[in-house]
Amino acid sequence: METFYEVMRRQGISRRSLMKFCSLTATSLGLGPAFVPQIAHAMETKPRTPVLWLHGLECTCCSESFIRSAHPLAKDVVLSMISLDYDDLLMAAAGHQAEEILEEIMVKYKGQYILAVEGNPPLNEDGMYCIQSGKPFIDKLNRVAKDCKAIISWGSCASWGCVQAAKPNPTRATPIHKVIFDKPIIKVPGCPPIAEVMTGVITYMLTFDRIPELDRQGRPKMFYSQRIHDKCYRRPHFDAGQFVESFDDENARKGYCLYKVGCKGPTTYNACSTVRWNDGTSWPVQSGHGCLGCSEEGFWDKGSFYDRLTNINAFGVESSADKIGIGAAVGVGAAVAAHAAVSVLKRASDKTESAKTDH
Repeated sequence: METFYEVMRRQGISRRSLMKFCSLTATSLGLGPAFVPQIAHAMETKPRTPVLWLHGLECTCCSESFIRSAHPLAKDVVLSMISLDYDDLLMAAAGHQAEEILEEIMVKYKGQYILAVEGNPPLNEDGMYCIQSGKPFIDKLNRVAKDCKAIISWGSCASWGCVQAAKPNPTRATPIHKVIFDKPIIKVPGCPPIAEVMTGVITYMLTFDRIPELDRQGRPKMFYSQRIHDKCYRRPHFDAGQFVESFDDENARKGYCLYKVGCKGPTTYNACSTVRWNDGTSWPVQSGHGCLGCSEEGFWDKGSFYDRLTNINAFGVESSADKIGIGAAVGVGAAVAAHAAVSVLKRASDKTESAKTDH
């Protein structure tokens, strides 16, 4: 199988362009300049990795996000860095021809290919709620996962179950890690995940030939180690107690914090506030809508998206923003009262001293 660089050369791309690409890739992964030669070496010497991309119960938003990646461009990832040998959404082949390709890659690259899964399998009624090639999707998932190198769970559907698994979950839609137990699984949640996060995970795996460091929930730390709240440009307004009280009020026009109208940024781990969307153009909070927490497990069953959080911590203390506001008001009131009392005592003392002097 060709290397990434061989494919780029065949497409007329120079080594200078390769090094520029490696620099951009290092930046997108949060790596320093010292990693650029290492990435370039990997691109020049390692064969492209076969990727088999399956679709279960989902809305295709993960694929829609992936193909709109800007850094690196999805076409570079799909056509050069990986060998996307099977994806029934994007591939030209269909029907029996597509399934023959799937079987061929599974045999030829046994133990070497990456399995990417978008969506999840429904387990109720023996899996009949999602049929592919005449068989339940769960059967296809188990068969392809058996000899894969690792699994990437794209989006909240594959990572957590998402809206298909919302109560009462009549189809028993089930996340990938609850049906596959003997393979390393990288969860890339979000509805959908950010395009550059998706391509960044693949780039890291292909460059360093290992899965990225994961948090305790199985998410790449490079993208899911901080809360959206921690890097939100509206954070100073939160700290100052300046909140939007209702959509399109005066505070909304001033760009105040959206906590009181339901923003879940304080409890959501993702890179939205730093990487942003649409080639870094914007993201939900910037457009005036609070974070839904779509990358967190169970976000679809936690009540209205517009209910305010009541259990968040701020200023390093165990308290909610409301309590902090009340506490600040009480503190200010107490300070004012204390200042008034001291002023009264001082005036009384001054009068006493004045009377002594007169005598």
